[in-house]
This record gives sequence, structure tokens and C-alpha cells, in this order.
Amino acid sequence: QVQLVESGGGLVQPGGSLRLSCAASGITFRDYIVDWYRQNPGEQRDLVATVTPGGDTNYADSVKGRFTLSRDNAKNTVYLQMNSLQPEDTAVYYCYVRSRVRNYWGRGTQVTVSS
Repeated sequence: QVQLVESGGGLVQPGGSLRLSCAASGITFRDYIVDWYRQNPGEQRDLVATVTPGGDTNYADSVKGRFTLSRDNAKNTVYLQMNSLQPEDTAVYYCYVRSRVRNYWGRGTQVTVSS
């Protein structure tokens, strides 16, 4: 059974930092591309960052220079380091893993940036 478990969300003040984790089980994690998405109620789910099996990364313009995505294939985990957080970063953050034949979503973790 495939499981993706996100963690690390919470409440943080503007300018603060959080590190999200996405731990995978039940898949050959190193073969999958991993994306982080975020979504607010009534809005579309937006792509935030992507990491390939080889570790190449790509970021939405809105988070470039503030967020860093990395992966540890030995631990079947990806990490999204989020710095200089702003209220507009508030959302539920979802982990998504995909290959050519399969894809899976996590359940999400809430990030709230507020003073």
C-alpha cells in the first residue's frame, strides 16, 4: 500500500521559516518525480516546486529564492524548506509523486503565515 505522509506545517509569523517533509512508503521512491502543490479553499491547486529523481529542481516564480526542495532517497523523503514566509504562502501543501505509469497524492499539511 502506497502512503505519502506530509508533516511540518503549522502557524508561523511573516518572515519565519518552516520545513515540510513528505515521507513515502510502498513505492520505489527514487524512481519518482516529486512535486509540492498548495491550495486554498475555492482556489486551484498550484505547483510550487518539483524535484526529479536525479535531484534537479524547479520552482514557481512566487517562491524562487525563498523555498528549497531536496530529497533523500535513502529515507524515501523529500524536504521543502520555506524561508521568508509571507501571508500569501498560507495554504494546504500537498506532496505528489509521479512516474510514467503511476501517481499519488498525500493528504496535505496546513501552513498558516500570520502575525
